[in-house]
Amino acid sequence: MSRTSFRFVAGGALAVVALGSIAGAYAFTQGFTRLPGAQPSANQIIDRFEAVSGKHPGFRRNHAKGVCVTGYFDSNGNAAPLSRASVFAAGRSQVVGRLSIGGGNPAQADGASNVRSLALRIVTPGGGEWRTAMNSAPIFPVRTPEALFEMLAASRKARDATTYGDNPGMDAFMQTHPETARFDQWLHDHPPSSGFDNAAYYSVSAFRLIDRDGHVQDVRWRVEPDDTYVPLADAQTHDTDFLERGLGERLRHGPVRWHMVITLAQPGDVTHDATRLWPANRTQIDVGTLVVQREEPQIDGPCRDISFDPLTLPDGIAPSDDPLLKARSAAYAESHERRVREEQHYAAGK
Repeated sequence: MSRTSFRFVAGGALAVVALGSIAGAYAFTQGFTRLPGAQPSANQIIDRFEAVSGKHPGFRRNHAKGVCVTGYFDSNGNAAPLSRASVFAAGRSQVVGRLSIGGGNPAQADGASNVRSLALRIVTPGGGEWRTAMNSAPIFPVRTPEALFEMLAASRKARDATTYGDNPGMDAFMQTHPETARFDQWLHDHPPSSGFDNAAYYSVSAFRLIDRDGHVQDVRWRVEPDDTYVPLADAQTHDTDFLERGLGERLRHGPVRWHMVITLAQPGDVTHDATRLWPANRTQIDVGTLVVQREEPQIDGPCRDISFDPLTLPDGIAPSDDPLLKARSAAYAESHERRVREEQHYAAGK
């Protein structure tokens, strides 16, 4: 994949890539100056997303273009021995979710991003809640919030380049952050899907499952589609809105289903580095089925006001030591606060 192609993905990869309450334990500071070596603040990260994609009041600063979905999660009980979270007990939980593409421009063409994302708010009959934001790539381009901050600056420089393919900012960034080559290579080897419905989505970061005796198991999860993966067709790259339209057409034939699969880490598997995959021979457990029954426009759909903070976790699921998780949580909160404030100003006629 060319550096130019990576450029467009890099600006939209945070899900979560693809932006809950600000985690108080995270040392984000306010303000627009940043001391060398200091962690970037939530304000600063969101400012950089805006610098890459422009300001679009009322929309998420990343994954701005998307569609709301509703349905349910049927747990088969297979994860109950690993986690005391009620969502993993056999039974059904209600789901409000959002499918989206990477990038901060809500009017961009669907073909402009190689990353699809699926965010979920899962609520159990007892009121337990789990929010997860997953990407169609199983790894992240960078390991730390500081590297993300630098990558966004490089993406801005690439966007401002006067010659197509002239990308010195991103080239320089990748030279100093060789771990990004793994993400670049994964995208090269896995063309984006032709639809939202036939893509797999990954937690990217590691998490921890805690059982009733307090035992901890490091895991990652993904959802695998029942629909057969089909790569993006050349004709689709000229179609601005093929993903949402295609999902609507697919749902007219019945619900869309994914199987949730949990991968169990073994001792020595890294949990603090989202740029690295675990070995393919790790134990994998099918823990249930995600069923999407309906899609609605995000402008007034049920997902509009949800911040899919990845640290909104039920008892029995805990974050790992991945530093991106607290950064994502704080950035999601800042993005949410800005768009709510903008909507209030708009409603007041200001």
